Amino acid sequence: MGDKLRARETAIRANVPVIPGSDGPVTNEEEAVAVANRIGYPVVIKAVAGGGGKGMRVCHNDVRLVSAYITAQREAEGAFGNKNVYIEKFVSNVRHVEVQVLADKHGNAVHLGERDCTVQRRFQKLIEESPSPRVNSKLRKKLGDTALKLVKAINYDNVGTVEFVLDENDKFYFLEMNTRIQVEHPVTEAVTGIDILKEQIKSAAGEKLGLSQSKIKMEGHAIECRINAEDPYDGFLPSPGKIEELYFPGGFGLRVDTHVYSGYKIPPFYDSLIAKVIAYGKTRDDALINMKRALDELLVRPIKTTTPFLREIIQDERFCRGDYYTDFVNKFLQKEEN
Repeated sequence: MGDKLRARETAIRANVPVIPGSDGPVTNEEEAVAVANRIGYPVVIKAVAGGGGKGMRVCHNDVRLVSAYITAQREAEGAFGNKNVYIEKFVSNVRHVEVQVLADKHGNAVHLGERDCTVQRRFQKLIEESPSPRVNSKLRKKLGDTALKLVKAINYDNVGTVEFVLDENDKFYFLEMNTRIQVEHPVTEAVTGIDILKEQIKSAAGEKLGLSQSKIKMEGHAIECRINAEDPYDGFLPSPGKIEELYFPGGFGLRVDTHVYSGYKIPPFYDSLIAKVIAYGKTRDDALINMKRALDELLVRPIKTTTPFLREIIQDERFCRGDYYTDFVNKFLQKEEN
């Protein structure tokens, strides 16, 4: 499942809906253009071994596709040591929704509901929450059942995440599967009360899953903001350097996961994520109130972080209504510029 093309082929065999795309890696520009014209623009080029938005390019015409194809191959090879790419139809007005799954070596598997990861910039998630403001109980069951169908089809044994895109008509399509723990797992832990890392260790040790689907309940609402050492008002440029003043918020309904401390030097070589702030509440509104307080109190100096930008987003009218798609951040930035 770590190979995105093989994962797509596996999903098709398991009768899990996928977005139209190429039947395999596209090996040259001519083939790329032929595929794009067959499925229709816009299309997205994806790295077979990709992740985190690396090797991904959205294209709206043949000229853009040819230049982006070469760039995506080069980026994929540099990031993953594998230059193979494939093409999918780019679907607009979608939400990015993922289902957390747990499975053991004895054929048992459960899901822990969904997370909404629609707020993204350049295919990198900025805010995640559970449950999704868009998903009702009927759709949640359908998403969960579909994720488990795929998990059981490959005899999966681990924690993992099955990712989908959800369109305006609540139709969903398999996107990829992350065969690991994910950055956003704490929001699922907050609403289910289940320690996912503990379950992962137990699974690796060969123990049976001590959970049944009927006993798993989602209560309340949780939101996570990723705090990156980037300047959101200067093109999100990295902001490495020494942290001289640091304060992370605490209290009921708040959790902070971090590796940094006062005096820590943020290097320029790695991912800019320095902390995750998770806010919980009985309702989404309660969770948002807790998150705003947390972002107001959080202090990292003199390093620039995405904190003020995230504070603006969670107070945006569209975000508060839950009425947005994966292009939300781009539109938000355009509004800020105007």
